[in-house]
Amino acid sequence: MRFRFIPREEHFFEMFVEDAANVLSAARHLEEMLRTYQDVEQRAKEIYAMEHHGDEISHEIGKRLNTTFITPFDREDIHGLISGLDDVLDLIEEIADTFILYNVSAPTPASIQQAAIITRQCELVHEALGKLRGFQGLETYWIEIHRLENEGDRIARAAVAGLFDEKTKAVDMVKWKDIYGLLEDCIDKSEDVADIIEKICVKHA
Repeated sequence: MRFRFIPREEHFFEMFVEDAANVLSAARHLEEMLRTYQDVEQRAKEIYAMEHHGDEISHEIGKRLNTTFITPFDREDIHGLISGLDDVLDLIEEIADTFILYNVSAPTPASIQQAAIITRQCELVHEALGKLRGFQGLETYWIEIHRLENEGDRIARAAVAGLFDEKTKAVDMVKWKDIYGLLEDCIDKSEDVADIIEKICVKHA
């Protein structure tokens, strides 16, 4: 039996895709949770399990990175990519948990729109990482992710402005400002991942 002491570098690409697929699954769960708003606590538990699984994937990539002399691209970019995906996943889990902690009776249309943007961004990141091995032809992905971030900003600004309606209770204003902020942060973090993918591709063009 032959043992491979140095992992083959292509395993990294497979693990990036696995990590992104897990993040995408969490994003879809969050969007579905808000669209139906049924079994909210169960949905949140499922997202928490995905966040835990994401930590395991990141740990495994870190271990592989420490035992690999030749990596597919710069180690700092690998760390940045994995950290970025972790940040998105952490925020998705925090958003789901906040809906429960704040005892939100129903999501707003704006929050559902924001969750849909997160899902679409995660879909694009997952697709892009599936093609990262070639380092080419990925411009459309990060351009669209940036466009979605701009759309998310517009939705967030309008939603927060709407909170200052005289009919909005003070406690609800505080709750929703926090929730809109977390959703916007998640959209921004997804854009950060797109920036890292762009950086990697530019370096290897």
